[in-house]
Amino acid sequence: NQPIRLRGWNVGGWLNMEDFINGFVGTEHNLRATMGRIIGREKSQFFFDRLLDHFFTEDDVKAMAKFGANVIRIPFNYRHFERDEKPFEYLEDGFKRLDMAMDWCAKHGIYVILDFHAVQGWHNPDWHSDNAHIHIMLYQHKLFQDRFTGLWREMAKRYKNHPALAGYGLMNEPCTRVRYENYDSDDYNWDALNAVHCKAAKAIREIDSKHIIFVEGDNFSCEYDGLDVTFDDNLVVSTHNYMSPTGGGKPYPGVIDGLYWNRDIVAAELGMHSGTRLAFKHRKPIFVGEFGVWYAGYPPALKYRVAALDDQLGVFESAGVHWAIWTWKDIASMGSYNLDPESEYVRLIKPIQKAKREAADWEGEMPKGSVAKALVNSADAIDAYLSSSNLGVKIDRRWFAQYTLFGYLAQFLQVPYANLFKDMPEEKLDDLLSAFKLINCKENKPLTEVLKKHL
Repeated sequence: NQPIRLRGWNVGGWLNMEDFINGFVGTEHNLRATMGRIIGREKSQFFFDRLLDHFFTEDDVKAMAKFGANVIRIPFNYRHFERDEKPFEYLEDGFKRLDMAMDWCAKHGIYVILDFHAVQGWHNPDWHSDNAHIHIMLYQHKLFQDRFTGLWREMAKRYKNHPALAGYGLMNEPCTRVRYENYDSDDYNWDALNAVHCKAAKAIREIDSKHIIFVEGDNFSCEYDGLDVTFDDNLVVSTHNYMSPTGGGKPYPGVIDGLYWNRDIVAAELGMHSGTRLAFKHRKPIFVGEFGVWYAGYPPALKYRVAALDDQLGVFESAGVHWAIWTWKDIASMGSYNLDPESEYVRLIKPIQKAKREAADWEGEMPKGSVAKALVNSADAIDAYLSSSNLGVKIDRRWFAQYTLFGYLAQFLQVPYANLFKDMPEEKLDDLLSAFKLINCKENKPLTEVLKKHL
């Protein structure tokens, strides 16, 4: 029982597909339905099977081990293991993929953290929980909670004796604070979140008493002040530490979002994080389950982003923090490996990516261009009406943008995405999707050189 410091990667985009990683728009379950409707169920199933076959293989695990990684966090979506129309009946196809990954990791000396990223009933309002319509129902509905704990019980049954298993990440980025009048509401429902965590942990402990339970705080793993971490002795506080200097186009060290950032401020940011404070209070280890660089749209600034990452990893090392960076592979946003921009798949989806960027990018509140102007005019008109009606309220524009652009437009843009593949034979589809194979991807060397230094 020697101490170990966990360092490695997330494998986003595999058992929980995400738009910016895989190159589509909207959410995975909607995309699968749209593809089935437009190109046919059999061809659609072939498309997704081959994409996942190429996306993550033993070659990826070998490469991670060669870099020096000793852990991977595997985000998973319940829909790969259970269907809504057949709750509590588990899908062997999903487990076959996960079995292979676990075996590859054991073979190459890498531990696995199972990360429940997209939960039955939705546990946060965003795309990465495969939530197309922003509603959150997990915390209020017993059936969803029973399905959530049931799948964890099944995971524990299957993997409790697997040599690669490090532990169970109960729920990625929970969020209980959805209030439609205020996007940044701090009205957290700690009782509900803690109760769901305890139910899941109890289900796991009925089967597996020895592996680690990883828990995350509210508000997308940013708030921890009300989080219960006392219900299990073998528990790790898992935080997410995305920070201003690892994204965007500004120089580093330098002024970013009104603050001069350097290594000292990076260290202060970790120290002030409420998850860090909670872990220190209860003497629990810290696992930074997500952090990383966002370089999409700012290629010349990559040198600044990786310089900030270098400082952040140095701070983690000094603090004895375990970590897994987001993410291993993607189109060209955060990945240590990127799809070749000259690959046929990337060239084919360019019009979809352009439309997403220019019309459906809700995270900046309003996108640039004509769609933004129309949406702002609509928001202004609604607020003018509310004011003239003496109702004393205004709409929350971030919610308005998310509902309009992501809740509808991003899902709608899946139609032209699906049309790209409608007339392709399976052989052509397979060749196209082989762009996701590691051998066909480009190593992001400025990023991987920094990671090598700390792995």
